Amino acid sequence: MENNNDTQSSVSETATTPPPAAVAPVTPAAPVAPAGENPGKTLGIIGLVLSFLPFMGLIALILSIIGLRKSKKAGMSNGVAVAGIVLGSLNLIGALVFMTFMFIGLGALSQMCSELGPGTHYVDGVTYTCS
Repeated sequence: MENNNDTQSSVSETATTPPPAAVAPVTPAAPVAPAGENPGKTLGIIGLVLSFLPFMGLIALILSIIGLRKSKKAGMSNGVAVAGIVLGSLNLIGALVFMTFMFIGLGALSQMCSELGPGTHYVDGVTYTCS
């Protein structure tokens, strides 16, 4: 009789256990950057490198600003992007000043040649070759 009792108690325990709940399917989330990775670091570095190349100041400035904004959104600082912004701005200003003086010089040369006519001319120790 004892054996029968044990079987009855184990049957009653399994009968009262609820069935396992259905598990909802898990959808994969978008990839998240590791906590230590700065999202604007690469653009900041590219902007800084481009700021040293002649006439690339505008591109360097744009990339550095984008890199800094991405870093700020992630709550991180980006000194390289700030340096790229400063040097890219200086490069852009230098390129604009250079181009301004080149246009002024070409305008003066064009005016001098229009006054002298075609040929090679010596004026005040300067040789002008006009065509």
